[in-house]
Amino acid sequence: MPWRVIDSGASSAAGNMAADEAIMLAHGAGEAPPTLRFYGWRPAAVSLGYFQRAAAEIDLDACHARGIDVVRRLTGGRAVLHDAELTYSVVVREDFPGVPPTITGAYRWFSGGLLDGLKRLGVEAGLSIPPAAYGQGRRSKHASAACFDAPAQYELTCAGRKLAGSAQVRKNGVILQHGSLLLRFDAAKVAAILRLPSPEARAATAAMLAGRAIGLEEALGRLPAWTELTDALTAGFAAALADEFVPGGLTAGERAVAATLAAEKYGCDSWNLLR
Repeated sequence: MPWRVIDSGASSAAGNMAADEAIMLAHGAGEAPPTLRFYGWRPAAVSLGYFQRAAAEIDLDACHARGIDVVRRLTGGRAVLHDAELTYSVVVREDFPGVPPTITGAYRWFSGGLLDGLKRLGVEAGLSIPPAAYGQGRRSKHASAACFDAPAQYELTCAGRKLAGSAQVRKNGVILQHGSLLLRFDAAKVAAILRLPSPEARAATAAMLAGRAIGLEEALGRLPAWTELTDALTAGFAAALADEFVPGGLTAGERAVAATLAAEKYGCDSWNLLR
């Protein structure tokens, strides 16, 4: 079965998360092929990891004042400010041919597609070293609630700074992995929406983030057009996963489920402020 590639363009936070879940449900039911999807965010939004405490880690008032939406992801991890970025999602059954059986193996497999795509654009990127490589049982420590303060296992880096962050969840035998490829990185804007104790802490966090994350425009010296990016990444995934990728769109059933999820789940405080 060839993969389906969808370019959704920019959408709302609720719409984006609802579409990812709708694809996951459809693929699990055998109603849709494995899917690679690209999308952006309009307006800008903060996505919280599934287990994050919203009010404790994000300044909800600052988000509201800046017109930044807040949404909770199905996946874990830390908060991501989705603004100047390209987001990808991958949905595939765990038993699909070639999919590694472990979570870390799947991260590395998918990251290979991103890495290959970026190299086609001329980006000198690499994969971060898994925490296990530093010693048995040792866990990395993070300075903030923001995803881009440090790379996790098999995430993309450039010049020692994080370029793309990803998160994964598995439900009913289906993998959903989605992640953010930074186009530009505004450390001060990220720090402005985090729950921090003082202006001094906010400034220090902004300085820390600026040294740990990098946008594609800075890494490459130019900002490629959206279609140049999606074409390169699609080719990268096809090469790394050794499979065929065919352009497509959401089915009528997926669109209907996504609309319901956006209205009744991802657009509601009962889900987004769950913790």
